[in-house]
Amino acid sequence: MIILIIYLAILALMIASGWKIYVKAGHPGWAALVPIYNLIVLCKIIGKPTWWVVLCFIPLVNYVILIMMIHGLSKSFGKGAGYTVGLVFLGFIFYPMLAFGDAQYIGNGGEATSGSGEALDSMVTDGGGDTSAQ
Repeated sequence: MIILIIYLAILALMIASGWKIYVKAGHPGWAALVPIYNLIVLCKIIGKPTWWVVLCFIPLVNYVILIMMIHGLSKSFGKGAGYTVGLVFLGFIFYPMLAFGDAQYIGNGGEATSGSGEALDSMVTDGGGDTSAQ
């Protein structure tokens, strides 16, 4: 019984966090509750094309795309790759921190605030190659 109460408390916290994140980004909070539509709105928040939602339904590809979307969410609130790792592995801690903390929405995809975030961005957008040595 106690496990059920803890589970429901974490579930309520994650729902409230998702709602608050969407509101901070200038979208209706209820959009975080609607399956599939929440991914469409998330694509708008992070500045990615809507067709990325289709990629979320392809096995194995969905893991990569969802991590890229979570990283885009981190960047949209001025956070870096380290925060992305926190969102992926300790979401029940980092999503409420993002929602109820002082993080401000800075725009579609935002800008990375740490060197490691910029390195990850260049790997994703440039294909990982270092063109500065040429």
